Amino acid sequence: MKRRNFLKNTALSSGVISLGGAFSYASSNNNRAKAFHNFNLKYAPHSGMFKHHAGEDLIDQINFMADQGFTAFEDNGLMNRDISMQNKIGETLAKRGMTMGVFVVDKGGNMANTLAAGKPEYIDIFLDGCKRSVEVAKRVNAKWMTVVPGGFERSLPIGVQDGNVIEALKRGAEILEPHGLVMVLEPLSDSPDLYLQNSDQTYMICKAVDSPSCKILFDIYHMQKTEGNLIHNMGLTWDEIAYIQIGDNPGRNEPTTGEINYKNVFKFIYDKGFEGVLGMEHGNSSPGKDGETAVIEAYKKTDQFL
Repeated sequence: MKRRNFLKNTALSSGVISLGGAFSYASSNNNRAKAFHNFNLKYAPHSGMFKHHAGEDLIDQINFMADQGFTAFEDNGLMNRDISMQNKIGETLAKRGMTMGVFVVDKGGNMANTLAAGKPEYIDIFLDGCKRSVEVAKRVNAKWMTVVPGGFERSLPIGVQDGNVIEALKRGAEILEPHGLVMVLEPLSDSPDLYLQNSDQTYMICKAVDSPSCKILFDIYHMQKTEGNLIHNMGLTWDEIAYIQIGDNPGRNEPTTGEINYKNVFKFIYDKGFEGVLGMEHGNSSPGKDGETAVIEAYKKTDQFL
């Protein structure tokens, strides 16, 4: 895997950015340093993560991310943004050489319209979300979108639920595959009522769907909670993993704040030749600018695995 080398005019570090009066981050070019950090992997911050440095404007936030050396961005709520903002995001990412990470396929929420039930009205809502996501993906040059199948349908045997989910996802893949798009299935730890909870279960479903447009989103935070043994389980399911998300446990904040040895996990991912995106789907352990700086420093520290 080649390490990325970019030449950018950027700002690194805590304390460099000064926001004052009516001046936005984007207009404060004279306050930027001419340096940036070369990360080994494509870590993707999300909206609001650096708002105390960059301000409330999302485009300014993306530019700040780029100036720190981050080469990707993810936005779960992208489908709910107006088209003009989606276009601005796409244009900014292209200008800054950044990769668009996941957004969530709108199907009504994690627990809603469960595919395990096999109900036509639930499947129609999911398929409509897939169709609408194609146009959204084009605007931001996205490849991956998150799908959560919903909750268990307790009145049905688990094998029937599996069959219902697989058939629904096959139909979703038929929509996405002609466009080169990939829905990534995310097993979650949030509730025992969620149908999809483990990496091996998700692996089985992806094998059954048998499409390049249906893969695994391995969220390290959730998988540490539900199954642990992270590197081993990632290795077992690696050929179906297309996207990774980050969060330490407990707390779901930046690496170094919990029990996960992220330096070792990141080294494993790097050594596997992973060239995709690692979404920073976590909070900041501390508030304000100091908390944002701590996030940046945590990634610099855990990225030093070579």
